[in-house]
Amino acid sequence: MANTLDPMDLKQIISLHLDGLSNRKIGATLGISRNTVNSYMRLFGACDRSLKELLALDNGALEALFPSHTTIDNVRYDELMRCFEGINRARNHPGFTFLHHYRDYVGTAKDPYGYTQFLEHYHRKYAKIKGSMKLEHDPGKELFIDFAGKKLHMVERDTGEVVPVEVFVAILPNSQYTYVEACRSQKREDLIACCTNALNYYGGVPKAIVSDNLKSAVTRASRYEADINRSFKDFARHYNCAINPARGYSPQDKALVENAVHLAYQRIYYPMREMVFFSLADLNREIKRLLVAYNGLLFKRKEASRRELFQSVEREYLKPLPGSAYQLKDYRRAKVQKMGYVYFSPDKSYYSVPYRYIGKETTIHYTGSTVEVHYHQRRIALHGRHPEKGSYNTKKEHLGSTHKYYSDWSPEFFKRKAARHGDHVLGCVETILSKGDYPEIGYKRAMGVIQLHRAYGSQRLDNACKRALQADAATYMRIRNILKNNLDKSSLFYRDLEEDKSHIPDHGNIRGASAYQ
Repeated sequence: MANTLDPMDLKQIISLHLDGLSNRKIGATLGISRNTVNSYMRLFGACDRSLKELLALDNGALEALFPSHTTIDNVRYDELMRCFEGINRARNHPGFTFLHHYRDYVGTAKDPYGYTQFLEHYHRKYAKIKGSMKLEHDPGKELFIDFAGKKLHMVERDTGEVVPVEVFVAILPNSQYTYVEACRSQKREDLIACCTNALNYYGGVPKAIVSDNLKSAVTRASRYEADINRSFKDFARHYNCAINPARGYSPQDKALVENAVHLAYQRIYYPMREMVFFSLADLNREIKRLLVAYNGLLFKRKEASRRELFQSVEREYLKPLPGSAYQLKDYRRAKVQKMGYVYFSPDKSYYSVPYRYIGKETTIHYTGSTVEVHYHQRRIALHGRHPEKGSYNTKKEHLGSTHKYYSDWSPEFFKRKAARHGDHVLGCVETILSKGDYPEIGYKRAMGVIQLHRAYGSQRLDNACKRALQADAATYMRIRNILKNNLDKSSLFYRDLEEDKSHIPDHGNIRGASAYQ
């Protein structure tokens, strides 16, 4: 018989057998080998008493019928155990073999075991059992995160398609306060969004986040120094915590979150098994409701719930949340073009950078609301994101002096410059700007008119513009010709027109219009 049992175990076997359980189920229930149960059932069958009679016997009588003492020859066995002690001392010596020590044992033992039994007893006594260690978790030190292996589902309302969704699980190991959320995928943006929601749920930040070796979290897995995903590392920097991935193929590093996943199957998955959800928001709303009850369950030994342990112990050890929520960053590489802009491919638009970086290779860091341009790890430009395709987004301080001057061109700019040289110059510029269908053409013509003051002076330019306005000829070429041909200078003809007098001198012999009525 492989093992010997005491009378209490025998009575349990008899009771379960009378209840109709098979030998296999009896062994599984009591944690006893099926072969041991089979052996005792054969002994019960060979006994001249019925099972009920055996069950009615007291422990002493039952032990007398089925003794629990071992049948091993203690002298022979003790001799073998002493040999094993010497074997263990030499176990790490180079060239060690069991066969060598077995030959020594055979030479000294009175009644040696066979080689097979020799090894069987040794490995039974010194079984290579990989032990586990009870880890003590400091409050607020770590947050374990993982995705559940089994997915939940929702139904597209329009098409009726059943869509599987991932389930994110996070747990603070000291209090075992748990957070669960459904999301579309395990991609980087969903992972970071779930981590953000988890930290908001806890109302604080731990010192480190222990993650699995997901591609969305770890670019290159390593047992000793993993390469963290750039976006996830930036997320950790924003929340002032560290990322500590578990070792590959070592689930014991995050055993608590693995257990939390299994508990989520029982406390969250199972109650929702017959429910139908038409949106992720509805699914998460029900998860949140079940999560409140789950975190409120009492631990039998601690006589407190996860929520109570979190509130009374762990919450005060968490670092405060930052003032703003993290926005997921993406990255692009771009060369600064000759005109001082980088091309932003996601929106097909352009953003200015300081002109001294023309021709340099830069990295663009962008979120849903901002665009940052970095050169050698230093930010050189920051813009609000404008998703309009083909747009040029400019900051004046990025432009050179010549570019800044041209960037100021506008109708008001030219009107201000024209007003310095006279009201008639201003009138001509306003007329020129109002007639142009394409603003830049009107700007050039207006600038040409204003620049004439350099050669002819402001007074002559104003007079020339006055003549052009009177003749409805307010163009750059007409004004230039008036100045070039000195037509702007006062003459008797123009002065008389201005004073509303006739150019014919008064004389007594000259008849006026009244003579011809």
